[in-house]
Amino acid sequence: MPHVSLFRLYSLRAVYLIIALGLALVVWPSVLHHAEPWGLSQGVVKCMLAAFSLLCVIGIRYPLQMLPVLMWELTWKTIWLLIVALPAWQSGTMDEATMGNLIECSVAIIIPLAMPWGYFYAHYIQKTGDRWRAATA
Repeated sequence: MPHVSLFRLYSLRAVYLIIALGLALVVWPSVLHHAEPWGLSQGVVKCMLAAFSLLCVIGIRYPLQMLPVLMWELTWKTIWLLIVALPAWQSGTMDEATMGNLIECSVAIIIPLAMPWGYFYAHYIQKTGDRWRAATA
């Protein structure tokens, strides 16, 4: 298993902290104090972001164990940028809401900068997966 430097661990912790604090300031006030019921999409998004912020708090203590949470964030934002924002930009149809989301998604650039790619590859790609059948005695 590749060694992960203390600098890289603190970089990951900083990413988790930035995400947790950002969502605590933006999402949690509306989760805790919303006057009217949310629509389906708005409720799903707010609750998923609240859960994500809590998982990022755990990531501050366990940065390597919570890497899949950061990969989920990086993956969905990359997909969104490629299949929603890029075509809208190329066709000249990007509206204000899409541009705002583009800016928010662009903050994810800090994730690949902090990611310990060698560790991620060894631990999540190369390592043998958990068994699928009962162990034989």
